[in-house]
Amino acid sequence: MKTSLSTLQIWENLASKPGGKWAFSKFLCLKAPYFGSISPSFKELKPSYCEVHVAKRRSVLNHLGTMHAIAMCNMAELAGGTMTEVTVPSTHRWIPQGMTVEYLKKASTDLVAVARPSEKADWSEPGVYLVDVEIKDTKDAPVFRARISMWVSPKKAS
Repeated sequence: MKTSLSTLQIWENLASKPGGKWAFSKFLCLKAPYFGSISPSFKELKPSYCEVHVAKRRSVLNHLGTMHAIAMCNMAELAGGTMTEVTVPSTHRWIPQGMTVEYLKKASTDLVAVARPSEKADWSEPGVYLVDVEIKDTKDAPVFRARISMWVSPKKAS
């Protein structure tokens, strides 16, 4: 019988160790390589909550010298998807179905994205699970909001 650690178990094993949050962030970017483009740093992860930081660096800036809109979209999808991964039952699977975003102001500092469910989920039937992500600057001012629709359904028996 094949057993593997869940994303949450890996986080719980690494997060309290020196360099563990860094290692988890790198591991997740190996699993989903595109997210490596923003060099995220996970700060907290638990069911119904995920916090991801991204530093302001040249590779994520636009022509104005502020955080690029798509870098913030990547942050939102990473935080929302990882939160969903550790929240839905292991008997279910999920996939992003759509994302609505609002750019609230120029993002000229490092950023933090926080993902939470929009409402309590009912896993008894397949359906849409809404995730809210808010990104704030270092002055705690919101610069971006997203609502991600995740399609969640039971895994098919093998």
